[in-house]
Amino acid sequence: MTVGVIDYGAGNLGSVMRALEALRAAPVLLTRTADLDHTDRLVLPGVGNFADCMQRLRDGGWIEPLRQVVLGAHRPLLGICVGMQMLADESSEGSNDASGVSGLGFIPGRVEHLRALGCNQRVPHVGWNAVAPADVCDPLFEGIPQDTDFYFVHSFAFRPAVAESVLATADYGVPVTAAVRHGQVWGTQFHPEKSSRAGFRVLQNFLAATPC
Repeated sequence: MTVGVIDYGAGNLGSVMRALEALRAAPVLLTRTADLDHTDRLVLPGVGNFADCMQRLRDGGWIEPLRQVVLGAHRPLLGICVGMQMLADESSEGSNDASGVSGLGFIPGRVEHLRALGCNQRVPHVGWNAVAPADVCDPLFEGIPQDTDFYFVHSFAFRPAVAESVLATADYGVPVTAAVRHGQVWGTQFHPEKSSRAGFRVLQNFLAATPC
């Protein structure tokens, strides 16, 4: 299986590539939009500011080709950290007005600062946190017990417009969306590539999941 890891200038590319190699996948670093057509699945990493990451995608000409491959050709996609947040319609991060910064729009919802969600814990949220899968049957968390710890680094969180999009949550003073899904598009706020055995199981489950 060929897994395309999108290199748009932001993300833990090395860690993601090594994790996929350890799972005996065939990861390929994608530096050109034309290479999207030669993959079985896609991973969209992300580190840093939402607005900056979206601008990098725009500058690299990734947005429309990604929409064609993911929404048109139904290619399975996993977004990680800011990569998950960019699946949303918009984010308040980097915005000068209430309308927010536009995202990819693959999963309806908005990204907000943890403080705006009522979080009274230290921000950014950095470290290990227990994750509770929702009461939905989804292959991404197959074989992973309730309250398994995963590694987080973030100050903003995804609020899906539809509750059914939430696959898992973490408690950080307020419920934080830890994983989402809409059709063949998944996302994790935590870093599976940095989350030891449980994180590798999430990646393995993504590789094996049957698209809707």
